Amino acid sequence: MADVTIDEQRFRQRFDEFNEIGATDAGGVDRPTLSDENKAARDTLVEWFREAELDVRIDEMGNIFGRREGRDPDASTVLFGSHVDSQYNGGRYDGVVGVLGALEAIEALTDAGIETDRPLEIVAWSNEEGVRFQPDMLGSGVYTGVFDLEYAYRREDKDGKRFGDELERIGYKGEDPCEPGDLHCYFELHVEQGPFLEQADLSVGVVEGVFGFSWMNVAFEGQANHAGPTPMTMRRDAFVATADVTKAVREITATEGTDLVGTVGSVDVWPNSINVIPERVEFTIDCRSYDNAVVDAAVERVQDEIAWAAEREGLEYEFEEIMRVDADPFDDECIETVAEAADEAGCEYTRLVSGAGHDANYLNKIAPTSMIFVPSVDGISHRESEYTEWEDVVTGAEVLLRAVRKQATA
Repeated sequence: MADVTIDEQRFRQRFDEFNEIGATDAGGVDRPTLSDENKAARDTLVEWFREAELDVRIDEMGNIFGRREGRDPDASTVLFGSHVDSQYNGGRYDGVVGVLGALEAIEALTDAGIETDRPLEIVAWSNEEGVRFQPDMLGSGVYTGVFDLEYAYRREDKDGKRFGDELERIGYKGEDPCEPGDLHCYFELHVEQGPFLEQADLSVGVVEGVFGFSWMNVAFEGQANHAGPTPMTMRRDAFVATADVTKAVREITATEGTDLVGTVGSVDVWPNSINVIPERVEFTIDCRSYDNAVVDAAVERVQDEIAWAAEREGLEYEFEEIMRVDADPFDDECIETVAEAADEAGCEYTRLVSGAGHDANYLNKIAPTSMIFVPSVDGISHRESEYTEWEDVVTGAEVLLRAVRKQATA
């Protein structure tokens, strides 16, 4: 195949311009899904897709697609992309490099006058982060049949605003059905969000699969009372039980499996006053491993710890597992395609699994799938200081270009 390469200057210019949308003073971005900033990002992306002469469509979940037809009108589609929503005060690279890298890959082929046999389609998925509306990966989840459309529309943020209403408010409640067409495969370029590539001094990770995980919501209900006169023996402190469970999560993840990780990431306390015993605490727990049995065992242990903590402190409690995704190996052929593309790009790489969830988790259920990782400096992500060397971003996009082209050639 004739050699083709991306336009690094155009890629960087677009990346910098895109990240002016929702930019924070500390160098990150704040574009949570269906916010005004997220709408502006979507508008810009649609404009760039059209400038690249892609056929743009928006489905019922607000997933945005940009399609370039292939020589064979009956061939199945090579789909690739990521997301453009961010964490609150999140990083500039998470998701964006995968979408803009995909756009640059298609433009590079167009610049070189190269047609593919199969059609190529870029996608920007809705609500990958799940920071405003839970669960995460909602757009790809409906697309792949994991979630029902009406279930997704009913998801509420902390202000009681519904996903479906907000989607309509920003003008991205499309008419196309949120369902897959005839897919040949799916690729996703993403920052690693971990330390392993940087520690190994490598530019690319060939991703062989993604950790399974469980998200849990927990609430303890006790009794508010004055912090001064109430004897310690008479207290029903919801926060004490929360602290006990938090400590237990750390202990469980240190003993139940070598790759098991666990996090208490969100905590809300009532009445949240310095001189009042906490009456109610709601919090979340996230447990992950590449071994599904390890996650199962961890969830059971966590439930036991919650029950014991409630009993010790005389509390009522609520428990709900709000999301469960199994660990899932990616497709062997797609993995090898990425490895061959890395060889062709002349970069050293390693094979690894992802500790973070991605839309590729769900696409893997309906089409052959793999991912490409580029390093995260200091392993940092989901915060404003998230950073990837631009040279590594470009290398990842070059690998994506070659992998997509290989799969799009019949």
